Amino acid sequence: MFNISLVRVLALLGILCPAVPLVAQTALPSLPVVPAFPLEPVSAIATQGQLNIQHEAVPARPFSVVGPRGAVLGQQDGSLEVWLFPRKILSHLRISAQMDNYPVPIDVNEHAAGIEVRPEATIITFAHANFTVREIIVAPKHAAEGSGALILYQIDAVRPMTLTFSFTPNMQLMWPAESDDHPSPEWVGTSKTNGFYILHLNFPDHAAAIAMPTAEPGILEPYQELATNYPTQFVLHFDPARDAHTFFPLLMAASNTTATSTPEALAQQLLALDHSVQPMYEDNYAYYQNLLNSSMSIETPDARLNEAFSWAKVSIDQLRVETTPDRKEEALTAGFLGSGDSVRPGFGWFFGRDALWTMFALNSEGSFETTRKEIEFLLHRQSPEGKIFHEWSQTANLVDWKSLPYEYASADATALLPMVMNDYLRISGDKDFINAHWDNLLRAWQFECSHDADGDGIYDNSVGTAWVESWIPAMPKQEIYLAALDEQASTAFANLARATSHENLATEADARAGRIRTLIEKEYFLPQANFYAFSWNGHEAADPTATIFPSVAWWDGDYALDHSHAMLSRWASEEFSTDWGTRLLSDQASFYDPISYHQGSVWPLFTGWVSVAEYRAGRTLSGYAHLMQNADLTWSQDLGDVTELLSGKFFEPLGRSTAHQLWSSAMVISPVIRGMFGLEWNASANTLSVTPHLPADWQGATVRNVPSGTARLDLKFTRRPSELLIEALHAPEGLKLISQSTGARIQGNVLHIPLPDVEIAMHHQLPEFGAATSQLKVLDQQATAHSLTLSLSGLGGSTYNLLLRENASKLHVRADGATLSVSKDGLRDGLRAVSIAFSPAPGYAMKTVTFSW
Repeated sequence: MFNISLVRVLALLGILCPAVPLVAQTALPSLPVVPAFPLEPVSAIATQGQLNIQHEAVPARPFSVVGPRGAVLGQQDGSLEVWLFPRKILSHLRISAQMDNYPVPIDVNEHAAGIEVRPEATIITFAHANFTVREIIVAPKHAAEGSGALILYQIDAVRPMTLTFSFTPNMQLMWPAESDDHPSPEWVGTSKTNGFYILHLNFPDHAAAIAMPTAEPGILEPYQELATNYPTQFVLHFDPARDAHTFFPLLMAASNTTATSTPEALAQQLLALDHSVQPMYEDNYAYYQNLLNSSMSIETPDARLNEAFSWAKVSIDQLRVETTPDRKEEALTAGFLGSGDSVRPGFGWFFGRDALWTMFALNSEGSFETTRKEIEFLLHRQSPEGKIFHEWSQTANLVDWKSLPYEYASADATALLPMVMNDYLRISGDKDFINAHWDNLLRAWQFECSHDADGDGIYDNSVGTAWVESWIPAMPKQEIYLAALDEQASTAFANLARATSHENLATEADARAGRIRTLIEKEYFLPQANFYAFSWNGHEAADPTATIFPSVAWWDGDYALDHSHAMLSRWASEEFSTDWGTRLLSDQASFYDPISYHQGSVWPLFTGWVSVAEYRAGRTLSGYAHLMQNADLTWSQDLGDVTELLSGKFFEPLGRSTAHQLWSSAMVISPVIRGMFGLEWNASANTLSVTPHLPADWQGATVRNVPSGTARLDLKFTRRPSELLIEALHAPEGLKLISQSTGARIQGNVLHIPLPDVEIAMHHQLPEFGAATSQLKVLDQQATAHSLTLSLSGLGGSTYNLLLRENASKLHVRADGATLSVSKDGLRDGLRAVSIAFSPAPGYAMKTVTFSW
C-alpha cells in the first residue's frame, strides 16, 4: 500500500477537493529549537590549538563536509545538496529574506561573506546591513541510524524578518542504481509551526523526513494543479528579541523499512536527532582533536606546511564511509564534489587503487586500524582468481554490479596490494595480520604472475587498464607504470613470504623482480631520447611518449631506473612542471591537451610520485618545489582538501575535478615523510632509517608520534654549523637509528649527519588563479667538495631569488651566473640572498649557476 495520507487518498478519489493540501493532523511530539552553545566546547581540550581556515567566500568554489553516513556538498555561497548515504535527499538549497518594514526581498546566498573550515564543521557566514546568518554544517562521525548530516542556522538581525529556505527534494540513489520518480513532499504535524516534511517514494519502505523547528511549510501544491516542480520550503519567522541566542537546526532522517517510514517513527527519529545536536557536535569536535593530537604531526618553521599536513590527515579520515545497507564495513571513498543535476557526487564510492595509494600515507602516520579495515574490505571483494577490485559503488548491492564493466576494470590494484601489505608489515611489525590473510595475498600474487599476454614475464594490461583509460593513437598493451609496480610487488611479496616462512616463494619472487628490472631496461629505455617509453607493445615496439609514469619506480625505496638523469631533469622543467604540479605527459607531445583527463592535465597524485622520486634521486630542490605545490593546494579550492586535477596550462582546477580527493591529500603526507624527512622502517629488525633533506632555511624540525611497531616516538632534528642532529625521543627499547646519508654516525641515541658546505633554499607560493607557468625550475643539482652547480630554467627577462646557507666558516663563496649578497645581515639565520637574472627571450631559457669556494 502507498504510504500517503488519508487526506491525499480522499483527494485522489474525488471525495475531497481542497484548494490546498490539508496538514495531516497527526499527534506528534514538538521539535524545540536548540539553545546556542559554544562551538569550542570547554570539555574538549586541544593541545595543538584549533585547526581552521578562514577565508572570504568565493561563490564559484566548492566545499564538502563528509562523514561515515552522509555528506553536505555545495558552493561557498551556501547553496548545497545533502546526502544520507546512499541517497541524495535534497539539493539546490537557497535562502531568501524579507525584513519587516524593508520592502525589498534579499537573496541571502548573494551575501555570502566568509567561510570557516574546521575539522568538525564548516561555517558559511552571510552578512547584510540588517542581519548575519551563520550556516554551520556538520557530518557526525558517530551518527544514529538514518541520519548522517546536520545543518544549524544561527541568526542575528536588527529587526524581525522572515527567512525562506527553498530546496529541491530528491530522494535519488547514488549512481548507478535507478531511483523512483520525484518524491512527494507531505507536511505532517499538529500545526503549521509544529511539523515536518515527509518525502514519499512510490513504495512505503523508503522515505525521508526533513524538519526545522518552529518553521512553517512554504509552497504546498494542491493535487488539482498540474504537476509542477515547485521548491519545497521552510518559512522561518525570526524575532531578534526572542531568538537571538538560538540555533535553528535543519534535521534530516531517512528510513529503509516500512516500519520506520511511518510519520510516528520518523518523528521519533527527528526528535532524537534534535535532542542530540549539542552532544553530537561536541563528539565531532573531540573526535578530530583526538585524531590530530594522537597521530603523527610535524612541527617545522613553515607553519603553512604544518597545517597542510594536519589537514591532509583530516581530509583522508573524512572520506571513511560505511557500506550500505548493513553498515558492517567502513572503507575509504575516492572523493566528493557536488553532483549538480546528476547522482554522481564526484567519486563518492570505493576504489581499490585510490585506497591502496593512500594507505602508504596511512601507514607512514601509523593509522594501522584504518589500513587493516581497508585491506579486509578489498579482500572481501577479491575475485575467485585473485584480482583486487577497481571500483565498488555505494549502491553496488542494489544492482547487478558484476554485469557492469567497472568492478575489475583496472589491473594495478592487484600489484599494489602486496606493496601496501609489505609496507604495513615493515612499519607495524604485525606478522599475525599477514598470516591471517596469506591465502588472499597468495592468490593475488598468482594472478599477477599468470597474466602476461605477450609472454615477456611482466604483468600487463590484458586483464584491465593499467593507468590510462583512453590514449592516442590506441590503448597500450603494457605500461611502464604497471611494469614498475610489478617489480616492486615482486620484491614486496618476497619480503612477505620470507616473514611468513615461505622461503621458496620468497626466492621465486626475488628472482622475478630481478628479471623484471632487466626487462624494463631492455624494453622501455630509449637511448636516442634518453627517456623511458610510456608503454611496450611487443613486436609493435614501444610508445615513446614522454610521461611521468616511470617515476613510480622509486616509490618503495628499493628500486630505481638505471638511466634516469636526463628524464629527471625534463620532469623538473617547464616541459612537465607547471607552478602548481606536474603534467601527466610532455607539453611537446603531439596530442597534448591541457584540459584532457589523461593527455595533459596536472594531478597532485603525479606531483607526489615525482616529488618522492626526486628526493630519492638526489634532486631535493625540485622535490621540495613539487611537495610544496601539493601542500599549498590545501587552500586553493575545497578549503582543507586537495583537488583531483587542474589545467596543464593555467592555474585553475577542471570544472568537474573532485575537489575533496583521497589520494591527492595522501600526496601531501607521503612526500613529506618519505621524501623530505626520508623515513624508512624495518620493525622486525627494530630499525628506523632517517635520510633527511630539510630545506636549507630551516634551523630544525620535530616529527611527533612516529610509529615503530606498536610504539610511538618523536624525532627531533636540530641544525648545527656543520651537521644535522637527529634525536629519538621516547623511543622503544632497542630501537636503532640508521641513515643512508653519506658520513652518518650514531653517538648515543643521536644520529649525526654531515651537512654540505653550501646549501640552497627555495621560496614557495602558488601563482594567482588563471596564471600560466612562470616560476624558476631547478632541473639538476650537482655538488663536489668545493662547488655546487645548479641547472636552471626560467622565463626570459625574469629575475628570481634564492637563499644560500654556508655551513662552514671562511668559505669565501663565489657565484658564477648569479649575484650573491656580500653580507648575511638582514636575513634570518645568516642566510645570503641570491639573485638570478635571465636575459630577455621568448619563453623559458636555460642557465647554469655555479657556487664555488
